[in-house]
Amino acid sequence: MLKVNQMDRPKILITAPIHEAGLTLLRNVAEIRTASPSQALIKENLMREVKDVDALIVVRSREPVDEEVIEEGRNLKIISRHGAGYENVDVEAATKRGIFVTYAPVNAKTVADLTMGMIVCLLRRIHEGDRLVKSGDWYRGQRLSPPLMGVDVYGKTLGIIGLGRIGAEVAKRARGFDMKILYYDVVKKREYEEELGVEYRELDALLRESDIVSIHVPLSKRTENLISERELKLMKKTAYLINTSRGRVVNQDDLYRALSENWIAGAALDVFREEPLPPDAPIAKLKNVLFTPHIGGATKDCMRRMSLTVARDVIKALRGEVPEYLVNPEVLEIIKQRGRPLS
Repeated sequence: MLKVNQMDRPKILITAPIHEAGLTLLRNVAEIRTASPSQALIKENLMREVKDVDALIVVRSREPVDEEVIEEGRNLKIISRHGAGYENVDVEAATKRGIFVTYAPVNAKTVADLTMGMIVCLLRRIHEGDRLVKSGDWYRGQRLSPPLMGVDVYGKTLGIIGLGRIGAEVAKRARGFDMKILYYDVVKKREYEEELGVEYRELDALLRESDIVSIHVPLSKRTENLISERELKLMKKTAYLINTSRGRVVNQDDLYRALSENWIAGAALDVFREEPLPPDAPIAKLKNVLFTPHIGGATKDCMRRMSLTVARDVIKALRGEVPEYLVNPEVLEIIKQRGRPLS
């Protein structure tokens, strides 16, 4: 455990509440400040609050930790993202300042569970059935014959875009449905091809062949609008698109056209270009879309794992140790050049 004088305890700013398991570890070694949800989303407030803290834990993916915020954090030793994505953190600016950037890639199984749940729900129209029963229409002569005709999940071809931690977990689950599994990734994953029986395809071929396309890539300049009009028109008219990665990986306007003009059969979305999704957004009115409010990692079990992962890495950084889930390993040389000891 980090030993510090009680009067000189490190200060940690957490931008929103996290699970008590991680907080307990952090309270043993530091003074904790938790920003209110309204403060956390305002850059000016972050710039003010970060001035004298040693560690910053960023809870939401839309909280802006850019160069200006980082410059205000004169004492910062670590910026830890409480999640698997860190596109809202200016990693380059942090590295120049000799600040560790870490993340918590421990949500793969949880997001994969949601992805498979969305696939089954969308193809079997479970969400529509729930609304039909609750509305009373089922009892007012509005029965369909046969009722709510969906399609089988069993035996379909699933195309996974991005075969990282989450994509691989989705493939494992899809095997239980006897699916043919294709994947596209910037790097061929030979170990997964053998272990999971998945087949590599270039992106265009994957889109043409798949009955279901599931996206699992981080947001970057390369992946923003990765799926737009051209890609959507390559898909089968009977195909479904699932996105539990980041909203801006899919061009939302083009997806709206694809769904409203029946280029594809349907979509399931946990992430959006703008979050929360405005209730008057055109795509929100469509019946062939299943929505969830960015809950990919939102289970009690996953939140506990994330909080502990973040807490342990923050404590390591405060001790002068190298964190486990380091995003910017190049920072180690900069830290050494500045004479900051690492153990």
